[in-house]
Amino acid sequence: MIQGRIHSVESFGSADGPGVRFLIFLKGCSLRCRYCHNPDTWSPDSKDLRTADELLDQAERYRPYWGKEGGITVSGGEPLLQIDFLIDLFRKAKQRNISTCIDTAGQPFARTEPFFSKFEELMEYTDLLLVDIKHIDPLQHRLLTGRSNENILDMLKYLDEIQKPVWIRHVLVPGITDDDTWLYQTRAFLSSLHNVERIDVLPYHTLGIHKYEALGIPYSLNGVNPPTRERIENAERILNGRQTIMNPDQNYTERRHTL
Repeated sequence: MIQGRIHSVESFGSADGPGVRFLIFLKGCSLRCRYCHNPDTWSPDSKDLRTADELLDQAERYRPYWGKEGGITVSGGEPLLQIDFLIDLFRKAKQRNISTCIDTAGQPFARTEPFFSKFEELMEYTDLLLVDIKHIDPLQHRLLTGRSNENILDMLKYLDEIQKPVWIRHVLVPGITDDDTWLYQTRAFLSSLHNVERIDVLPYHTLGIHKYEALGIPYSLNGVNPPTRERIENAERILNGRQTIMNPDQNYTERRHTL
């Protein structure tokens, strides 16, 4: 019997996939994003262990509120760290005709075994992925999260190969990701994909600082303020292909079509 290591659940998620969704947050994450507002999900340890059927039985109590597009979304932490549980959960969800969505940063992805075959099976039961691009530059990604991003970008390429629908999320952090050079490079990469249905800019916020204090973890972005409305709109224009004026020193080509 496979059990998931659960952090928490929410009954009425409205910003984590189409429609109203039942959200399942799993424990464990290998990234240490400097702006993470859920450091309490980093540890894989959990006293809340549940089976797929237990979670789906709870989720279906709220099915009347989902409408035609709603369903379940699994987030974290990093849900792909519990891929065996995800396969069991999503296979059983599809047997119940429930829409499935994964909110992931993609860090565990690899085209090696045993992970890759499991990921291929998981995609058979997955309707949509919400994928966070933390930073487009490998070095800057390592400085921001503690890990490089080559395998994460490779996951996005693989999802494009199999034409699995993806929504992109990008956290806008002043001084880190809020830079036109990086935004244009992110846009250039996204323009090479054909399966991206939506791009969301998520403004950096400080709502999770109290969790760092409670856990005794130093918070490295003290003094960084949320981005202004103007910078948020600028990022939205660039990432969604509505900004075509480019710095002539940039040494890459952007395909200027709107996803």
